[in-house]
Amino acid sequence: TLLEVSPVSFNPHMSASEFVDKALSDDACVVFSKSYCPFCDKVKALLNSLNASFKVYELDNMDGGSAIQQELGKRTGATSVPRVFIAKESIGGCDDTQKAHRDGKLSAKLASAGAIKN
Repeated sequence: TLLEVSPVSFNPHMSASEFVDKALSDDACVVFSKSYCPFCDKVKALLNSLNASFKVYELDNMDGGSAIQQELGKRTGATSVPRVFIAKESIGGCDDTQKAHRDGKLSAKLASAGAIKN
């Protein structure tokens, strides 16, 4: 599987904003998720089916996960998960990501960001 789950702990010397900035800079496609969330599972399965390379942060398994989730809410207007980003751009949640796929935009964004594995 191409899914990369990060066991990363929240760095106490880094603010939630700095953590999100670093996460979005480090990987072309990032999914902020919760391990028990069925909508998150749908998004991860969709990205895997597209042969995407992406980094997953399971907020419920991270120290500081709730602070990161609040930061995502400030940036995107929604605190629900998943929160999907491609090339630092918020794609949205599960419905938004599935709609982008149906509209043919998701694969193009992933390819443009270099997030498709050959």
